[in-house]
Amino acid sequence: MTSTDAPHDDAAFDARVEAAMRHALNLAQHGPITGGNPQVGCVLLDAHGEIVAEGWHRGAGTAHAEVDALAQLDDARDLTAQGLASSDPRAAGLTAVVTLEPCNHTGRTGPCAQALIDAGIARVVYAIDDPDARAGGGAERLRAAGIPVIGGVLAEEATDLLTPWLTSVRLGRPWVTVKWASTLDGRTAAADGSSQWITGTASRQRVHDQRAAHDAIAVGTGTVLSDDPSLTARGDGGELLPHQPLPVVFGETPVPATARLREHPAGLIEVGHRDLESALSALTERGVRRLYVEGGPTLASAFLRAGLVDEVLVYLAPLLLGGPRLALDDLGIGTIAEGLRLNIRSVESLGTDLLVTARPQSAPGSHAADRSTLEER
Repeated sequence: MTSTDAPHDDAAFDARVEAAMRHALNLAQHGPITGGNPQVGCVLLDAHGEIVAEGWHRGAGTAHAEVDALAQLDDARDLTAQGLASSDPRAAGLTAVVTLEPCNHTGRTGPCAQALIDAGIARVVYAIDDPDARAGGGAERLRAAGIPVIGGVLAEEATDLLTPWLTSVRLGRPWVTVKWASTLDGRTAAADGSSQWITGTASRQRVHDQRAAHDAIAVGTGTVLSDDPSLTARGDGGELLPHQPLPVVFGETPVPATARLREHPAGLIEVGHRDLESALSALTERGVRRLYVEGGPTLASAFLRAGLVDEVLVYLAPLLLGGPRLALDDLGIGTIAEGLRLNIRSVESLGTDLLVTARPQSAPGSHAADRSTLEER
């Protein structure tokens, strides 16, 4: 346990704090991964390390995890019976264990750091610092109020949970996932252009689930003109899932007035140009933290060529087609030494298909590229 204040000497209590942090990380995963805000969980412990309340963030505009946990104290055991004295006897003497540094920002809700101070929390333990310049500084605000603060507890686990959000905040652009489905020999369609269906039903449903797990979904104008996709997220019965990704079309060609995208329930963004970095900045301003790039080898290759890809999802079907319809175009790589190396995160069986999830070995943005624009072919 890493502390920037006086360390706690009770090893048994510290073990309970770590267990509470692990529980808080589980609670955080109840919150939505879309919507711009991080998933955060919070647990309140009494002097014996027992959980008396817990909470998590349920999305933009709702109470943050710390405030949600404090609200649960009304239903928890009566702390005033312990003779604890504070500005708020419900929270007096408690330790707040939270997965992200309490915010120091007034937006749709007030600063969590001040809420903990006002409640009379005795100590705060958190996993990772908040990298958002607008919201960070909560730990210092708590210390200034005389509250001991400990950071870095299960930081690796918390970082793994929040990697897409942390990356988006750090880079000032959405976390970019590029997906394609191909045969074992890397083809996305037969020579005549037919591609339905390369993969099986399990893979196709997983794609719909992943669409729903992103703020926006991107295709190029070539895909819109050739396939007329709907880009909705649907359940296995064809019903629309509760969250629909915002469709984004890259390229200069307008989306036809009769295109199915014109009827998308989340609306439609037509970028109108091929500058990827500019488009990503604009999407970030709209609150897009996670972008799912699905449409076509031209767009996928442009993102990879520009070093703007954080994760690759490849659905592999046990099929051989040969021919020219490759999953990727030229990436501007001349020799094997320049190749974009990936770390395989997982390989999953979906019916007869395989889903390979991988991330670039080098940090996003470091891959050599001549430009970050879409070359329309």
